[in-house]
Amino acid sequence: MTHDALTVLNRLSQALNRVIVGQATLVQQMLVALLAGGHVILEGVPGTGKTLLVKVLATLLQSEYRRIQLTPDILPADIIGINIFDLNTRKFTLKKGPIFTQILLADEINRTPPKTQAALLEAMEEQQVTLDGESLPLPELFWVIATQNPLEFEGTYPLPEAQLDRFLFKLIVDYPDATAEKQMLLNRQAGFQSRRLDLARLKPVATVEDILAARQAVSSIQVDEKILDYLLALVQRSRKHPDLALGASPRSAVAWLQTSKAQAWLSGREFVTPDDIKIVAAPLLRHRLILKPESQLDGLQIDAAIASLLTQIPVPR
Repeated sequence: MTHDALTVLNRLSQALNRVIVGQATLVQQMLVALLAGGHVILEGVPGTGKTLLVKVLATLLQSEYRRIQLTPDILPADIIGINIFDLNTRKFTLKKGPIFTQILLADEINRTPPKTQAALLEAMEEQQVTLDGESLPLPELFWVIATQNPLEFEGTYPLPEAQLDRFLFKLIVDYPDATAEKQMLLNRQAGFQSRRLDLARLKPVATVEDILAARQAVSSIQVDEKILDYLLALVQRSRKHPDLALGASPRSAVAWLQTSKAQAWLSGREFVTPDDIKIVAAPLLRHRLILKPESQLDGLQIDAAIASLLTQIPVPR
């Protein structure tokens, strides 16, 4: 195991938790997604620190960062870019869009039309964009974090299941507890303002190269065949679960394995345990599984169905 890389990730986690108060689980899940190389949906009501989390993370990593505020009138060209004809040189020159960055925050992704969503999701899947027949590669660390508000439905375009499946994790950003919220107020009273230059004074604790090296270390984590069989049994059981109309896809099985390895590596182990598989189950599956209509009418929540699924397969020794 690359202990230096693990030390860097631990420093990154500590630095994030100092600024993003009371969201330790969310920070851990974001780092797992970053190490697994998967894009993330952050869902939560306004004012819970979703944008701040991404800005702080990008600052601590010394990475390129862009933010797109998605609205109903945003076009694919506004994200990808456009070829502009120069009358002087008689040639087309590419004006790159904000998608050509390392960390991209797509704010309120469910507020933009399907055509624009599709352009963004194609880049996420292929790690390249096609403009006027030419394929243009995106940076090696191309990471999309999309946010959406779960309470507003008017004027929104919910992502279809096939597009949701492109996201590795769906993370729920909840209200902090009373202690954490008081600490936020104390920080504000002491002069910290997230809108101002306080973020610029944050000292980077890692680099993009550190993250890429950590990803290499994650890929070498060992997975016993019994653990693979356990994971496969959970995936197949999800397709026969009495409360689910749609189970886990083969893509999600591969993603489950990769995120379990990232979780094990962050925990300081060189092998995956059943607990690693269980820990990442909810963020990995909650946007991929679909409840049956009768289960929804009974008030069943998707996270409860996932918890039920995890109890139905015997844990290997």
